[in-house]
Amino acid sequence: MSDSIVFSLLDDDGVASVTINEPETRNALSRSVMAELSDTLAEVGRRTDVRAVILRTAGHVFSSGHDLKEIRGADLEAQQATFAACAELMQTIQAIPQPVIAEVQGVATAAGCQLVAGCDLAVAARSARFATPGVKIGLFCSTPMVALSRAVPAKTAMRMLLTGEFLSAEDALGFGLISDLVADEELESATLELARTVASASSATVAIGKAAFYEQRELPLAEAYERMSQVMAENAIAADAQEGIDAFLGKREPHWQHRG
Repeated sequence: MSDSIVFSLLDDDGVASVTINEPETRNALSRSVMAELSDTLAEVGRRTDVRAVILRTAGHVFSSGHDLKEIRGADLEAQQATFAACAELMQTIQAIPQPVIAEVQGVATAAGCQLVAGCDLAVAARSARFATPGVKIGLFCSTPMVALSRAVPAKTAMRMLLTGEFLSAEDALGFGLISDLVADEELESATLELARTVASASSATVAIGKAAFYEQRELPLAEAYERMSQVMAENAIAADAQEGIDAFLGKREPHWQHRG
């Protein structure tokens, strides 16, 4: 791992951070950064001592999106490689069993906004802002649109995409782009608290739930209910589910078998 991506196990509760450490480029998502971030997250996904991941960036800007210097003048093959790397990164975030929580400061634009939208949860500082401004430079934010349109209402997504205007953190919360809004000075502590809450559950149960959430969302209603009924039935006979039910009925704290 290079200095561009920094992994850290934060505590004994199973919370880890993965940090994009490129403040001099406003944490631009170059091909190398995206590839390394994908590889790091995939490796984290195989670890049993990590139960929640905080995705951070260094400096005052969350991410300015793709590295335009890399895109300028590149041929079609290179452009395809860039956006394929982006697609792989976004899918890796959803594929790993641990919930990924974005910790957002400053601005998140274009693919940086996509990165926020692609995470399972997102905590933003009150001063944070979000935009997909590619239309202003003749490069429509088509790949950011995939995550954005799945996170916010259609007309909100289209307005962001067609105008390139910024969305405030307050509006981002209201539209569902982020899950939590906190004071700037509380961003790190609030994100860690949320991650610890997520990590306190059975890791096996959380992994089942995360995978099921993304699976059912793409299915027709009847098919979703049929598939999730099977998932929940299989979950119900698992050891941690039985322990959780016993603990609830016995008015005691559960002792999970799967805590890493």
